Amino acid sequence: MKVGIIGANGYGGAELLRLLQKHPFVQVEEIISHSTQGKHITEQYPHLNSFYNQTIGKLEIREIASKVDILFFATPSGISNEILPQFFEQGKTCIDLSGDFRLIQDKTYEKWYKKKHSSPSYLKQAVYGLTEVYREKIKDAQLIANPGCYPTAALLGITPVLKAKWIEPSTVVIDGKSGVSGAGRNPILGSSYAEINENMKAYKLGSHQHIPEIEQIINEISGASTTISFTTHLIPMTRGIMCTIYANLTEKVTTQEVIDLYKSTYQNDPFIRIRSANKWPATKEVTGSNFCDIGVLIDERTNRLIIVSVIDNLVKGAAGQAVQNMNVMNGWDETTSLHLTPLFP
Repeated sequence: MKVGIIGANGYGGAELLRLLQKHPFVQVEEIISHSTQGKHITEQYPHLNSFYNQTIGKLEIREIASKVDILFFATPSGISNEILPQFFEQGKTCIDLSGDFRLIQDKTYEKWYKKKHSSPSYLKQAVYGLTEVYREKIKDAQLIANPGCYPTAALLGITPVLKAKWIEPSTVVIDGKSGVSGAGRNPILGSSYAEINENMKAYKLGSHQHIPEIEQIINEISGASTTISFTTHLIPMTRGIMCTIYANLTEKVTTQEVIDLYKSTYQNDPFIRIRSANKWPATKEVTGSNFCDIGVLIDERTNRLIIVSVIDNLVKGAAGQAVQNMNVMNGWDETTSLHLTPLFP
């Protein structure tokens, strides 16, 4: 199949190019970016030299639609909701890495993203692309709303106990920490070297756009209507997300019983790795890979469950999960072009 990437100038687009380069069933036909059109892709990303020999094109919808079968949208929020429907209506498979189609209600999108949604009728047509949870729906989808990086780590970390009803959803607290690549490639003062090196800071307290996304899925899985506490932190590393999650227990269970539940829940999921008791995952152990590593502990003193979930924000949190969804949609082996050993150290 022929693939197009719109928004290829960012880190997510570059990761798509890296992961798709050896995919046996697709060929990258179109590389599109408004800000760098006319430049060779290796001018933006020299590490792709000898792998891609393409010039970044401009957005010509009819021309692109005539050449490709699948489109990835690695654009900032507020862009794909304007252009994606034009490809969707021509029968193209669309996988959106931005937040434009993740929320069911357009009023919720407007509240948290601070802009109106230009294509609200498409919100309920999109399938939320958390592969391990919505695989069956993804198989028949034409429009995938790829999850955010924080929601991927948090929701994969909490889904088994939500389904088992072993925790009280209203008590969920998520402490999230991300490397600076999550802020994108455009220069921002707050993520410059001098600002972030030897520093750590919380940001978007109570207002992060991933809050309603996480709550939407928690409520759907648990059948409850609840709110959560979610705080994000920027830390001085390039890649990686760690979510440490706390929740009050509703059942008397041991740490080993929780580990067994997680292993059973994810037994057919090749990218989920569950740690044994008293072993905790680290971001370096998933860098460059599509893995999500999870460790759990019952704190008997407080009767709380503690979950540690780590991913590479650019792979499992973005491009890798998008490719994983493409594989599922087309009936290919889910691990195709993704079964990569993490980079260590």
